[in-house]
Amino acid sequence: MKLSGKTAVITGAASGIGRALSSELAGRGMHLALADVNDEGLRETRASLPADSTKISLHRLDVADAAAVAAFPQSVLAAHSGVDVVINNAGVALAGTFEQIAPEDFEWLFSVNFWGVVRMTRAFLPALHRSEDARIVNVSSIFGIVAPAGQSAYSASKFAVRGFSEALRREFARSSIGVTTVHPGGVATSIAKNARTASTIPPHVLERQKRGWERALRMPPEEAARIIARGIERRRARIIVGRDAALAALIERLFPVSYNIG
Repeated sequence: MKLSGKTAVITGAASGIGRALSSELAGRGMHLALADVNDEGLRETRASLPADSTKISLHRLDVADAAAVAAFPQSVLAAHSGVDVVINNAGVALAGTFEQIAPEDFEWLFSVNFWGVVRMTRAFLPALHRSEDARIVNVSSIFGIVAPAGQSAYSASKFAVRGFSEALRREFARSSIGVTTVHPGGVATSIAKNARTASTIPPHVLERQKRGWERALRMPPEEAARIIARGIERRRARIIVGRDAALAALIERLFPVSYNIG
């Protein structure tokens, strides 16, 4: 897939993988519509990109807000002539077992991680159908392939993204729209630091858990972005990001019921 000259929409662009992807794709000649709920982070992302790079627009967007997402394509198309790639990268985390997590927190996580992907996909389909070569890129997680204890909400949302994406790929098989699912492993982002936590977890236990999560997040976001960009160019249906993710996926294939991750 030739990326130069095409336009990509990236959610969660204020930090982490989203920011790194913004830089990587701008370097490959793509026009960008960058979205996030964090205005300051968006401005920092824009400041990190070359001043004379391709057309770049910034948009404050909460993907959990159905009305805002429905109106979002109008804002993007006011700044760009079309849309060729939609990267659904925005995501949040939630610490705790199923019994520890409050129902409203479980629903909050799904409103971002899953329903945000669904809403964005539906909102941009008309624009994508007008492109001769389009792609939807949905960022799941290695926890969309394996499901460790203590990640019931997060894994459920990321498995849902994976299932949704795989069905879409088959539904659009005869169209100009391709679908890619991304499964990152331990990428050094702030997702663990910013995770919402169950109030019933003792503080000392939570602190120990967060230290463990942060130790597992080792891959630089820039490296993850290069892997994802190459996968998009090669029209990969699935992109596994990181050796840890590849190993976990292999273990799941070999021991689909008895594996123990984390």
